[in-house]
Amino acid sequence: MPSSRDLLAQAKAAIREVDTAQAQQLTEEQGTVVLDVREADEYEQGALPGAVHIPRGYLEFQADAKLPDQAAPVVVYCAGGARSAFAAKTLGDLGYSNVVSMAGGFGKWKNEGRPWRAPKALSAEQRNRYHRHLLLPEVDVAGQQRLLDSRVLLLGAGGLGSPAALYLAAAGVGTLGIVDMDVVDESNLQRQVLHNIDRLGDRKVDSAKKTLTALNPDVDVVTYDVRLGADNVLEVIDGYDVILDGTDNFPTRYLVNDASLLKRIPVVHGSIFRFEGQATVFAPYQGPCYRCMIPEPPPAELAPSCAEAGVLGVLPGIIGSIQAMETIKLLLELGDPLIGRLLAYDALEESFRVFKVQRDPACPACGPDAGEIVIAEYDELCMPHPKEGPAA
Repeated sequence: MPSSRDLLAQAKAAIREVDTAQAQQLTEEQGTVVLDVREADEYEQGALPGAVHIPRGYLEFQADAKLPDQAAPVVVYCAGGARSAFAAKTLGDLGYSNVVSMAGGFGKWKNEGRPWRAPKALSAEQRNRYHRHLLLPEVDVAGQQRLLDSRVLLLGAGGLGSPAALYLAAAGVGTLGIVDMDVVDESNLQRQVLHNIDRLGDRKVDSAKKTLTALNPDVDVVTYDVRLGADNVLEVIDGYDVILDGTDNFPTRYLVNDASLLKRIPVVHGSIFRFEGQATVFAPYQGPCYRCMIPEPPPAELAPSCAEAGVLGVLPGIIGSIQAMETIKLLLELGDPLIGRLLAYDALEESFRVFKVQRDPACPACGPDAGEIVIAEYDELCMPHPKEGPAA
């Protein structure tokens, strides 16, 4: 039976090996992927800048997701050069055509004074909390750290904001801003699951913060107990990565749309009415904006609110959860977000339909001939949207 030394020699004979100087030249070339195949505790002590981390034992299972381009140049390294040789051979067997192993490994690289960094590490408690995320190659430690570093602003702590906030906090989104100037009312409890009967009369932002920090102490909840208006919207949304819109009226929709275009912050839109809900993503200048979809508000008589027509309590849970999913997809750059697509849900039919929404070339906000965006109040021009209502 061949010894480990014999197996290593066979692996090295089947691959291309480079020294640290050659490896550094390769890593500086555009398109080169640097792959670290050491264990997690080794990686956390230091790694090459921008390295993709896949422990050697997981390589066969995670290569497809983390190294999608089999033709891209790959520089593999470990601590001393043995595991990287086996990893390079495995990648060749899997169909990767341009793989090299770095002789001497990270130890030699570091001793020679070449560039490295200490990756942000998750604590033992965080590794346990987010373990199911870490099992996903598309998320893993880097994605979880990205979530912890992310900032999401929720407009409303009501029917849509409640489930969205709960799932974003549970997922470990590091900063959640919440804008709401209302108080908890007994009629809210049928669907606004952030709150409970002991908090009747409390400010909604305070109630939301208590629930979310109890759920996940990693999350910093920033509260805005204010009316969002032309005088403060740009200041409030500044610095956030995504805006999750759970508001319920046209004035705020148009205001947020214009401000998000100026700040180039994507908006995850949701709306509900009776047994129906909708969700989409407005990515500034990539897809349509809210004004492309709804250029003008409908007449007041055609826009009853949820307070007038009702809403099934479970419905905002479904739409708000979809908004949370779309938000995480944007933060992690996963999948195909609902940009240019409107997802419509009918609870009575239990059906989902997707409609394409195109950018309007004549849009006064995001069209090519649009003038300067002016942040203004729209209270006198707008009434609630048919799919929205002040009690959402």
